[in-house]
Amino acid sequence: MKRCVKCGEMKPLFEFYRMAGMRDGHRNDCKQCNLAYQAAKRHANPQPNRDRARRWQQANPERVAAHAAAYRASGRKRISDRKSYLKRRFGLTIEEDESMLQAQNAVCALCHRPPRAGSALHVDHDHETGRVRGLLCFTCNNALGDFEDDAVRLREAARYVESYEPPLEPLIRRRVEELKRVRLAGERG
Repeated sequence: MKRCVKCGEMKPLFEFYRMAGMRDGHRNDCKQCNLAYQAAKRHANPQPNRDRARRWQQANPERVAAHAAAYRASGRKRISDRKSYLKRRFGLTIEEDESMLQAQNAVCALCHRPPRAGSALHVDHDHETGRVRGLLCFTCNNALGDFEDDAVRLREAARYVESYEPPLEPLIRRRVEELKRVRLAGERG
């Protein structure tokens, strides 16, 4: 047992780092106090650690590249990127995103289709308030963006699409004429 000079607690020797030159072969401050001191020191002046890491990366580019490749191959990079993006852009956690996805049965909130293979649903949000509304496929998300989230314009577009009926007779007549020409050309050739 040994008393830590920083926190004053009596602790077993394995709670102290080894240090040659000390009478008992261990530091006078416990591991917990030593770690807290080192963290405060790094927080107060992070530049020396950054410089040391940068020097090591420059001296070991092959190890840095191998580590980055392994990180990408494991799939953890993609997850980390998604997590950072959701938090930075929308204030969402991965768990909240997954919860929204499950609530929508993993389909677009507008068209109710699943996203294309290899693609995720996009987080739809109000650009003025930042409030998240739901998850949309790429096509629906872009359409809302093109209409600038203007409900009046969207209703007008829906009304336009619903009221439009193409004249079938001229289309059918034109298609029949095209088929006749193709058949006649085939018989002549």
